[in-house]
Amino acid sequence: MFYSLRHITRFRYSAPVHESVMELRMQPRSEGPQTLRSFQITTNPRAQLYAYTDYLGNAVYHFNVLRAHEELRIEAQAVVEMAAIPVLPETVDALEWSRYNPYNLSDIHFDLLEPSKFARLSRPLAEFMAQRGIEKPAGDALSALKALNRTIYDAFDYQIGVTEVHSPIEQALAARRGVCQDFAHIMIAVARAWGIPARYVSGYLNSRRRAGARERSGEDATHAWIEAYLPSLGWLGFDPTNDILAGDRHIRAAVGRDYADVPPTRGTFKGLAESELAISVAVEPTQAPVRHEEFLRIARPMKPRTPSDLALDRLHHQQQQQQQQQQ
Repeated sequence: MFYSLRHITRFRYSAPVHESVMELRMQPRSEGPQTLRSFQITTNPRAQLYAYTDYLGNAVYHFNVLRAHEELRIEAQAVVEMAAIPVLPETVDALEWSRYNPYNLSDIHFDLLEPSKFARLSRPLAEFMAQRGIEKPAGDALSALKALNRTIYDAFDYQIGVTEVHSPIEQALAARRGVCQDFAHIMIAVARAWGIPARYVSGYLNSRRRAGARERSGEDATHAWIEAYLPSLGWLGFDPTNDILAGDRHIRAAVGRDYADVPPTRGTFKGLAESELAISVAVEPTQAPVRHEEFLRIARPMKPRTPSDLALDRLHHQQQQQQQQQQ
């Protein structure tokens, strides 16, 4: 399966600003069943792009626009190939819990057990866990994570506008409403409290619905879900917004401890102005991209070589060597 992705971000300002500095995490990752086939970013005003890879393997682009401007437009386009997702077992054995030990976990796993800016235990979260009976995991680790995925789906309504991009989880817990970012942070905090390394995934979801699905995430927007680490299976994706496991419609762009590590855009500018943000996202199934060699047309075929041609070539090569030695 191939997907074409187009992500447009537009900032408008109430007065001219200058020296905009922007950092982007929009490039889909290329690992596991997901392979990035093409990617490009354009900006208006035009800017020189620079890139590096952060410590979690995310591609990070950054640029600046020094001259005065009243609008900044960023467009990212990509083609991603998604292979079949391996079928997971229904459960894992009871010994999985004992595998969470220094022999099976690395430094990055231990880092993803620690509280982070948006995913941390608090009194409201502890009360929620007690109300829902999830203070301790029930059953094996995989079954417990699936149950947690459904618990968050059932406990919260999906509603845009109740929380903001920097809202703590307590706001969603109090309202029992929120968006994918809130639900991911809550699930991460609970999983870590259970001793399961968990990380935040920023990306995209193709909005194609399956029959009977209970999905509710919005279209034309980025998406967020979580990945939890099981020593016997590796990193597994859970989407509490839609009560599904991450599958071949989930396109991963970046991973981090929480949203603070992986915002699609982060920047600043100089100037006394208010800003307006507009976003458009389109993810559509597409055909396999045409490889360069597939559309090349032979304009002049090679002629077969004769023994006399080869002799002339050897003589010409000797003359070239002599000339180079004389220079």
